[in-house]
Amino acid sequence: MKIGYARVSTEDQNLDLQIDLLTKDGCRKIFKEKMTGKTGSRPALNRALMVLKEGDMLVVWKLDRLGRSLKNLINILQDLEARKIGFRSIADGIDTETATGRLLFHVIGAIAEFECVQISERTKAGLQAAKRRGKRLGRPPSISASQIALAKQLVQEGELSNADIAARLKIGKTTLWRAMKQEASSSIF
Repeated sequence: MKIGYARVSTEDQNLDLQIDLLTKDGCRKIFKEKMTGKTGSRPALNRALMVLKEGDMLVVWKLDRLGRSLKNLINILQDLEARKIGFRSIADGIDTETATGRLLFHVIGAIAEFECVQISERTKAGLQAAKRRGKRLGRPPSISASQIALAKQLVQEGELSNADIAARLKIGKTTLWRAMKQEASSSIF
């Protein structure tokens, strides 16, 4: 069975063109949605994907109606392929039940994988360059040098517990414990 999915990005846009083309293509059921593709949750698409079973085909007007990103699109298409569900994009001429459609799908998948590797490599190179320049990476410290000095003084006085010291400095007990451990390992505490 062919199941269609139609989506427009805003309420004032019209689904009629997509519905007409999906109906003409033989879709018996069409799931409709009016929301941006950037939205993480697309209930109508989720329902369509749940209804599909082996041997069915998901049909969309264009690829950009289905995926939020190339990676998201590939994930959806790989899931369909694993479940032995066909896919067709009317305007893009992709039909995974044809040899050409399957080839195109795999080429798109290879490009997406290449893109992910490239992004990862650029990110790692950027982090290494920042480290070489002496830039501190990660979350900023939640305890300042003056707070560490005060904590050290309060610990040496021995009148307050670690929990009381943390409360006085307005930091968590774990944050204080980690700072004390780090200071002890550098022989300051």
